[in-house]
Amino acid sequence: MPIFETSGMILLIVAALSYLLGSVPFGIVVSRLFGLADPRSIGSGNIGATNVLRSGSKPAAALTVLLDGAKGGIAVLIARATIGEDAAQLAALTAFLGHLYSVWLGFKGGKGVATFLGTVLALSPLIGAAACGIWLVTVAIFRMSSLGGIMAPALAPLAAIALGHSDKAVVLAAMAVFVWWRHRENITRIANGTEPKVGQSKAPKDTSE
Repeated sequence: MPIFETSGMILLIVAALSYLLGSVPFGIVVSRLFGLADPRSIGSGNIGATNVLRSGSKPAAALTVLLDGAKGGIAVLIARATIGEDAAQLAALTAFLGHLYSVWLGFKGGKGVATFLGTVLALSPLIGAAACGIWLVTVAIFRMSSLGGIMAPALAPLAAIALGHSDKAVVLAAMAVFVWWRHRENITRIANGTEPKVGQSKAPKDTSE
């Protein structure tokens, strides 16, 4: 945990602003800009890039990933530059929660993988690179985006400790718990051997984003 030196009122403002930034549903925004169907009406009804991809537009899906990651990273970088490390970690958590429970969507949202990776990269490029590497290797081996999406957050706190950033392990572990909770249906299908793999033609009921 970081040493909290910033006043409670300032941290409360940071939390509120970061949450609002994280709440922006870029999957819906991008789909409208590209003239695509609302991702909530497709497949799993999720707002993440995986569901945007089902509309048939790879550029829209790629842009959704970038923006969902960037909103978390930007919240962290602004909080660190203007206030300090304690505010940066709080911004990471609240921006991430904003994506999962968006105020603009009745406190519904995505599963948080892209936003998690964006916040982690901003908190520490080394830890972020490790988390992205875990995601890539897992997906490459098992061909399941959802498995990569739960393994990266699960191992990120350990990577933080190994890389000498143990002060960030607690906030990373907290985000990992939320990612796993949001992926609980995927985890059940993985355990049952019924989770769809990357490139499989049949759309899954639920996705990793």
